[in-house]
Amino acid sequence: MLRVSAPVVGLTGGIATGKSLVAGFFREMGAAVVDADELARQVTAPGEPALAEIRRVFGPGVFTPEGELDRRALGRVVFADPEKRRALERIVHPRVRQRLEEAVARFQAAGAPLIVLEIPLLFEAGEPLLRLIDWVVVVTAPEAVQLERLKARNGLTEAEARARMAAQMPLAEKVKRADYLVDNGGSPEETRRQVAHIWEAMRRADRADRPR
Repeated sequence: MLRVSAPVVGLTGGIATGKSLVAGFFREMGAAVVDADELARQVTAPGEPALAEIRRVFGPGVFTPEGELDRRALGRVVFADPEKRRALERIVHPRVRQRLEEAVARFQAAGAPLIVLEIPLLFEAGEPLLRLIDWVVVVTAPEAVQLERLKARNGLTEAEARARMAAQMPLAEKVKRADYLVDNGGSPEETRRQVAHIWEAMRRADRADRPR
């Protein structure tokens, strides 16, 4: 019997909209989930080539005394300077994309029913990454909710939180490019119902309806 490869979902949205919550609901329903942020941590771990490149470009000020990447210090640098942010992306994104491709191949071979790639900067990363994706799910939340979640989660000042929000593509632009939307401005139960509806819609969809 010919195995039909599982569809690949790109899960994205604004910062602190609740992408990981939505990814968790997809996982509960049977999807294989890959977190691009976790892959970014892996490719910048001690001993990885990307770490040496980051030190060369950004200097020792973004490292701890133990030689590990100080992500908060690096965040202050790159979110204050778009050119430095792009320099970091040039180092990290190709390596993350390679690991995403490997994960998709691995889960396809294992017969996963659906593969969800949680990628905060899906659109910003460009066409090579988008070519992996069959459907895009964008998670939204009111700006005030994003701001409060981000301040609480990352221990940021309001100015720092707003700078991080401003550094990303506007959420309204991501919404325009979505195949499915999840409004995570309410309760987790409401969000889960939306994810369940999308899960069923994807399972019913004919392969010919998928954009790839």
